[in-house]
Amino acid sequence: MHILVIGGTGHIGTYLIPRLVEAGYSVTVVSRGLRTPYQPHPAWESVQRLVFDRPSAETNGEFGKKIRDLHPDVVMDMTCFELSSAQQLVDALRGEVQLLVHCGTVWVQGYPTIVPTTEALPRHPLGEYGQKKNTIEAYLLDQARRLAFPATILHPGHIVGPGWAPVGPTACHDPKVFAILAKGQPLALPNLGLETLHHVHADDVAQAFILALQNWRSAVGESFFVVSEGALTLRGYSEAAAAWFDKTAVLNFLPLEAWKATLPPEFLEPALMHLEHSTQCSCQKAKRLLSYQPRYTSLQAVHESVTWLIEHGLIRI
Repeated sequence: MHILVIGGTGHIGTYLIPRLVEAGYSVTVVSRGLRTPYQPHPAWESVQRLVFDRPSAETNGEFGKKIRDLHPDVVMDMTCFELSSAQQLVDALRGEVQLLVHCGTVWVQGYPTIVPTTEALPRHPLGEYGQKKNTIEAYLLDQARRLAFPATILHPGHIVGPGWAPVGPTACHDPKVFAILAKGQPLALPNLGLETLHHVHADDVAQAFILALQNWRSAVGESFFVVSEGALTLRGYSEAAAAWFDKTAVLNFLPLEAWKATLPPEFLEPALMHLEHSTQCSCQKAKRLLSYQPRYTSLQAVHESVTWLIEHGLIRI
């Protein structure tokens, strides 16, 4: 079986591609460049890698045709951010593939009303990214349920793993926060520190892609939140991270406006978006229909990432 992964050199692809190769699939990866994966693996030597300018192909209306002409049995799309792109892909692949797995985001949910949030609850998508991903999901599910196009959608949480900085206890990707906690220095948190983040290890997301392929009868026409077993409050996250270094977190709780002034300007907007979402999702549907079993808790996944950052001198303690 030929699996084509679009944009497969990112966080998820680092773990997904070796899993696919080890399972015996023929794998082609198309991406905008030949970037080295975050974690090296000998499986990449048997992967066909093609450079592919997706935005230009979308603009020219040739995107779906170019993918179809590679003759995949299954397409796993990591980089679809526009409805028109999804439409081109579906139009070209109708009757040609066994499965299209689209990578979405938990941000399709927007702010939570009931937690943990399930896939069946009403959506309140916030921001252009979440709104566009929500629109793409609605289109793909409609195509699957009305017109039998074999699509499924996986919505990862905040993806974490060795090789990049995780979303930290101040709701942004600032690695210096972990150095502050490691040294026992004071850290400011917003409000009562009870806003939430829901991480997932990149390898657990890769696991979900494999399971969608293996359980396609249950996956087609469905969307799934792909997260760890539990979200973290900012306060609990901070306390746990400090304990990794045998320190007690020294936390100052500030009103939101005062807290905003403590953040580096480049991290302000993403931090506010994470706070506004305060993601807490359920992975029970994925467990029930796909047999998904996350190997990592949120803290285990983040700890692995932080350890890598320290070993590579990107966090100095």
